[in-house]
Amino acid sequence: QVQLVESGGGLVQAGGSLRLSCAASGIIFSIYTMGWYRQAPGKQRELVATITSGGSTNYADSVKGRFTISRDNAKNTVYLQMSSLKPEDTAVYYCKASKFVLEYWGQGTQVTVSS
Repeated sequence: QVQLVESGGGLVQAGGSLRLSCAASGIIFSIYTMGWYRQAPGKQRELVATITSGGSTNYADSVKGRFTISRDNAKNTVYLQMSSLKPEDTAVYYCKASKFVLEYWGQGTQVTVSS
């Protein structure tokens, strides 16, 4: 079955960095658009960044210039490098794989940024 497993979350001080990873199995990873989303307490889940099968990227305005999404098709893994973290980046971060009408989600990893 399809599994997306996120890792790399944790507690970090404002201004710090974290790298999230999402390892996929059960799909032909290279043909999927991969994305990172986040959900803060009491808020709706929102897009953070996506990367297509061809490597095109898209970012939420709130993270442009601070976050970088990348993928390693040989490892079936997508990454989110987060720098200059702010307390408002605190959320559960989810990985999503999508292709046409198919979409799969990971279980999420908590990122907490202290001020």
